[in-house]
Amino acid sequence: MEINNPQDLAKIIDHTNLKPDATEESIKLLCDEAIEYGFGAVCINPSYVESAKEYLGTHDVHICTVIGFPLGATLSEVKSLEAKKAIELGATEIDMVINIGALKSGDLEKVRKDIEAVIDASHPKIVKVILETCFLTDEEIVKACEIAKAASADFVKTSTGFGTAGATVDHVTLMRKTVGQQLGVKASGGIRSYKDAKEIIKAGANRIGASSGVNIIKQMKGESRP
Repeated sequence: MEINNPQDLAKIIDHTNLKPDATEESIKLLCDEAIEYGFGAVCINPSYVESAKEYLGTHDVHICTVIGFPLGATLSEVKSLEAKKAIELGATEIDMVINIGALKSGDLEKVRKDIEAVIDASHPKIVKVILETCFLTDEEIVKACEIAKAASADFVKTSTGFGTAGATVDHVTLMRKTVGQQLGVKASGGIRSYKDAKEIIKAGANRIGASSGVNIIKQMKGESRP
């Protein structure tokens, strides 16, 4: 994937604030920055979806929210309802956390049904499946990607940003190799500089989740240094 200018880079960044202490003011700032810098989406907790819709107005910025976040251990029925309600309030993209424990227990059918429940509730909105790769072996990452692909997810995503580590070049490379070009790969967690973004895009990511989006774009523009 070639990124040749700050505008193109901004369009693949989900400008993110998922902090538990995020305030109404901080969400407004996030939306204002998304408009100013041309970010493709804001990524926020479900309770702020309605506010983000108001702040963004008619601007071309998607509203991404997270489901079963950050542990993924919520009941599938609850994830489904959460996704449906978030879309009713204005969410246009859904990032769901898989049932990590089920995957590590080898219960692949449970993982599949969990993903499908959210996809069914969200259709035709984009669904990204968060694997939380820091807790998985390479074999488990491959299995999770294969299940997400079979379930007709739109993206696989590395991390919540609340695990023990975020996106790595090796994990993104493995995910891209597994899903091919049929699915998107979103890298999130620990991407704080233009250098980080370039490396992760080169590895195969075509979407980035970051709370440092403004800094990344400024660095690309040469307005600040890494």
